Order: sequence, then C-alpha cells, then structure tokens
Amino acid sequence: MRMKRLSFAIFWLFSSAAAAQQTECPVPLMPQLPQTNLSNPGDIHVKAAKTQIQQDTLAQFSGNVEIVSEQGHIQAQRAEINKADKTLHADGNIRFLDQQIQVNSEQIDLDLASGQLRLDSTEYQMLGFAGRGRADSIQLDNKEGLALKDVSFTTCPEGSEDWQIRASSLELSPNDNWGTARNTRFYLGGVPVFYLPYFKFPVTDERQTGLLFPKMSTSDKVGVSYEQPFYWNIAPNYDATFSPRVMTDRGVQLKTEFRYLTEEHQGQIDVEYLPDDRRYDLDKSRYFYRFLHQGKLSENWQVSAEINGLSDDNYFVDLGSDYFNRGDTHMYQTLAVNYYSEPLDFSAEVRDFEIIGDHPSAYRAVPELKLNYRQPLSEYLNFRVRSELAHFEDGRDDTPSATRLHMMPTLSVPLQNAWGELLTEASLLQTWYKQDLPEGSALQENVSRTLGQGRIYGAINFERETELFGSNMTQTLEPKFQYLYTSYENQDGIGLYDSNRLLNDYTGLFRGQEFVGLDRISDSNHLTVGVTTRLLDKNHQERFKLSLGQIFYFNNTKLKEYSREDDRSALAAELDWRLSSKWVARSALQLSSSNQKVERSNLTLDYQMSADKLVQISHRYVRDISGEEINQLGVTASWPLSQNWHWVGRWYKDLHGKRTIESFTGLQYESCCWALQFGSMRYLSNRFDTAGGQSTEEFDTTILLEFVFKGVGSKKSSRTLLDEGLFGYRQPYFLNN
Repeated sequence: MRMKRLSFAIFWLFSSAAAAQQTECPVPLMPQLPQTNLSNPGDIHVKAAKTQIQQDTLAQFSGNVEIVSEQGHIQAQRAEINKADKTLHADGNIRFLDQQIQVNSEQIDLDLASGQLRLDSTEYQMLGFAGRGRADSIQLDNKEGLALKDVSFTTCPEGSEDWQIRASSLELSPNDNWGTARNTRFYLGGVPVFYLPYFKFPVTDERQTGLLFPKMSTSDKVGVSYEQPFYWNIAPNYDATFSPRVMTDRGVQLKTEFRYLTEEHQGQIDVEYLPDDRRYDLDKSRYFYRFLHQGKLSENWQVSAEINGLSDDNYFVDLGSDYFNRGDTHMYQTLAVNYYSEPLDFSAEVRDFEIIGDHPSAYRAVPELKLNYRQPLSEYLNFRVRSELAHFEDGRDDTPSATRLHMMPTLSVPLQNAWGELLTEASLLQTWYKQDLPEGSALQENVSRTLGQGRIYGAINFERETELFGSNMTQTLEPKFQYLYTSYENQDGIGLYDSNRLLNDYTGLFRGQEFVGLDRISDSNHLTVGVTTRLLDKNHQERFKLSLGQIFYFNNTKLKEYSREDDRSALAAELDWRLSSKWVARSALQLSSSNQKVERSNLTLDYQMSADKLVQISHRYVRDISGEEINQLGVTASWPLSQNWHWVGRWYKDLHGKRTIESFTGLQYESCCWALQFGSMRYLSNRFDTAGGQSTEEFDTTILLEFVFKGVGSKKSSRTLLDEGLFGYRQPYFLNN
C-alpha cells in the first residue's frame, strides 16, 4: 500500500507533478489528437495543400501542413522530409502538440532514425495545468531524455508574470524520477530574489524527498517564526517529515513526524523538542510527543492506541500545536483491543489522562473490559446483555480505588412500522464493587447493588400537505413519549469514579439516565413527553424544524445529594429554520420550570451566499457552570472586497465581563498564480501560573503572514483563515454535548 503525500524540491515547478495543484488560472484542456493509426513505429502521415516529390527521396510540403508521427502532431506552413537522411524539417508558425505539452516554435527538426526532436525559439504550454514558459531550444531524445536551454516557467497568465523561474538549462532523463536544473533564478515582479546554481527536482507525482513549503508568522509569544519542513520518502509505506522552527524570542524547535502503513496497520509518531526556551529561562527542555495507531489483527479483532505527553502545562499556550487547542485540559493515553461480530462485541481498554493545568485528578480505567451480547428470541422478543469490568485509580494515596463489575440483562419487545414504533423493555442492573479505601473513609469495601428498570418508549409520525407563503409544503407532527421506572437502593457507600450528572438537551431527555457512568443510578418514576414538527418543501428538503420536550417527575429521587426542587425538568427546545436560500437560524435552549429563566442557550444566525461570502452572528449563554456565568456574543464574517481581495474577521465579546475575549481580522490578495494572506489576532493567552491556575487577564497578539505561489506550495483559501484561533468558524454546537 502507498501513502499519498506530494513532496517538492524548493522550486519543483518544471515537474509534471504540478498538474496536481488546484489553480484558478485557465487550465488548458487535454488535446484531441488526430486518430491516425500508424502501421509501423517509424511511419509518418502528412497532409498539405501542395506537395512536391523529387526522385522518391525528398518530399516538400507547403500550405497548412499537418504531420502525425509517434512524437506528436505538428502543424507548419512548410515541411521537408529527406528519406535518404531520415530527417524532417519544418518551419513557419510551427505548432507541436502531444498529450502533455503544446509548443509554438520557429522551426522543428526531427531525426526519424533516432527519434531525436529539436524545436528552436519556443513558447510552451503544459496541458492539464496552468504551467507555461519560453525556451531558446527544446530537445527530446528517446535515449537521453528532455533538455531545455535558457528556459522560463510560470503559472501566471501571459502579460501578468508576477512570479517566474528562469534557468540556463533543464534536463529530464527517461526512467528517472528526478530532473536537473542549472543557474536557476526566481523572479518576483521581474526582480530576481533567489538563485540556485544547481538543484534536482521530482518529475512525477510520486512522493519524493525534498523541501516542503515553509511557514512564517509573528506573535507576542514566539516573536518571528520560520518553519522549514523537509520531507523524507523512506519507502513506499514509510515516510518522515523534519521541521526545524526558528523563533526569535525562544530558540530553535525541531518538529518531527513519522508515518507508517501496512496492509493491516497504520500509525503516526510525532515528536517536538525545544532544548532551551530563551524567553522564560527554563532550566529544562520543552517537548511534546504523540503516538497514534490503528490496526486489524484479524477479520473480527482490531487494535488502537493514542498516547500523548508534554513537558509542561504551557507548552500548547506558548508554542502552539497542530493537534491540540490551547484551551484543552486533558490529553488521552489509551490502548484498546476490540472484537466485533453479529451477536457479540467485546472491548478491552486502558484509559489514562495527561492533565494540563490545575484541574482535579481524573480516575483512570486500568483496564476497562466491556462485553455486549444480543440475540433475538423470537419475532417480537429480543434479549441482550451489557456487561463491564473496570478498575479505577487516580494515582493518589488519600483517595479510594475500586474494581467494578456491572451486568445488565434486558428483555425487549420492539414493534415498528413506517408510521411509528413502540418499545417495551425490562432490565436488571447488577453491580459489584470492591474498593480499596484510605483510612477514615465513609465508603464500604464491598458493595452489591441490584436495581430493576422498566421502560416504555413510543413515537408516531403524522403528515399532511399544506400551503405556506405560496409554496406547497409537507408538515409533520412527531409526538413521542417515554415512561421510565428504576428502583432505589442506597449508594452512599460507593465512590465516584467515572460518573457526572448529565445536562439535558432535547435528545438527552430520552436517554433514560441522569448520570454518565455507573457509580450513581438514580431511582426514576417519570414521564418524558416531546414533540417535533417539520416543514418539507417539494424536494423533501427540511425548511423548518421545532422540537419541544420535558420530563415530568412523579416523585423526587431518594439520592439525597441529587434531590430536585421541581416536579419537572427544564423545558428543552431546539429550532432549525432555513429562512431562505441564504439565511439559516439555529437555536437550542433549556428553560427552567421553577423560575422560567433560561439556564442554557445557543443561538446562531447564518447568512451565506457562497463558500467565501458569509456572516454568522452567534450567542451562547450558561447561567451557572462551576459557579461562573457564560454570556458571549460573536460575529464571524468572510467577504470578497473585489475580484482579488478578500476579507475575513471574527469578534467575540464576554457580555458578563464586558470585554473582548478574541478578535481576528485577515486580508487576502489572490490572483490565479499567487496569493498573499495577512492576519492579526488578539486573544486570551490562557497561560498557567506556577500553581497551575489559568490566567484570565493576559492577552496575546499574533500576526499571520503567508505567501502562496500556486504551483509551488499548497493553495490556502480565504475560508481557512476563519479556522484560526480558539473559536474559529463552525456550525453551532450545544454546550452540554
């Protein structure tokens, strides 16, 4: 198997690999060559307005001459074929054409015996991508390959050569993936800015060892940053990238990436290392590592791993990351083996965490085994068992650790058809704990908990045809309900290892559980009611959707620390409304049933005319999360200013704290052959102090600057500028997901 990655020498532009680049310059179409069948390899077919043949050895042609040979298709005003010397000469508005290149020339000479072709004073156009240029001469030989003298290359249109490469000679040998260029100059706006006396470059779209396009930026955190990746094509299924990064305020960082791929396995290893951070005079080096692996052990068995580590809490904040956000608080360290079959699923996982900053120590599952079995007993009766065995510890001596075994056999009767469904379930929840307790703990060493649970879920779909705003619509009404009963058992003797209370959006109302994890299972006797209505246009596209739902409790929970004040949950609502082809509104909120105040909400209004012409206004609100209120307003926009200029911007304000927490503005100039991107971003640094606390007052400013020469490096669209920063541009998300 082969991994796809194109690698280019610093200026690989003459390479046919440039055909893989996406540009907006006019791209020449592949030509339709004459369908002339040559009987023998050396045959030549000629058409002309006038023909003269001398003694069967010299043939002269004039007037709209067309010559078809193995080498290609030639058009000229005059041509001469010498049968004795086995040569062909043509001049007068020469046009040479094959499947890869079109050349206009003053004259062409072809040695029919050796297959050597020479064109003088040429202008060439690559076919399939926007590469073109001039050459004093082009010589093609079946044995020696292709040689160009005094050659130039650009992807810019004629008359607007914003960048160009010139070389005294260029050579491409047959059966060789590398070409050679000598005395190469790189021009910007007609001014030479770079010179290489000699270099080699790839000539195919196969992965090749070489320099990738550099990255440049400047910020308060690192100063001016220059990163130069070097790609090493080790083997068809192994490669590596080394990226030295020079930062004026911090020093030299080395970033490495190694990838591997086999028939059954694939993975990646990343290591970043900064030996000496000059800015903070740290006594130790700074590093980050990451290992990812996915593999197939057999038809049913799979293995996966994710291991991350870093030297200090501020590594991502100070140096950035391609894989993590500066607001992340945990990194996973997991190893898992999974088995899948029709009746049985099994997984074994070791789950650890790397905690960033001053956050509570999390319990690790070392290991966690899960086994699920399902079997239809009859047409209307199903049986399944969910089971789990896990050991939890957090690495401290003053906290409990535990081994937990949980089993949940379930009998269900599912009834379904096109207009509705009814599901009845009965389950037994049996859990055993063996806890290793510190001295003085109020928990119990051995706990056995047995609970019974019954669930009835039903949904029905109604439809009707209606007319709204002059359009024919289909309206649906989709009520559903769920009754849930769970018995009670005292759980004070059980520690909390993987359990937290869940927040209920509309979908969460029907989960049938109030906690993630198994350490707390609330006694239940409640009814959940919800309804959804939709409007579908004549193309069956959803134009409007509104969902409302609420839980009605018949009695309070006996888990004292989770006692409820109300006999009903917050009212959960979700709205998706496509106001027009360009306007879309989305909202989700939870409204308290006791004081009718909004507990959580999320609202976005999108105006989008095209992929790069959009405005989004968003607001999110949480009344109480860890004792804090979140009340944020954001505006994101992307808009073309002219044919070549594009602007993007983003602004987020904390309405509760009355301050801007992130702002970004960026400009891009883009022609069909090059682009310049400039951006400035100011944001909360989120830096940790020595005690692990995170700063909420310190701001950083970053300047982004990037040149993109199309045909040299990858094109970066203006839309990608919206992804910079902590928030970025995205579809709305729910805070409790």
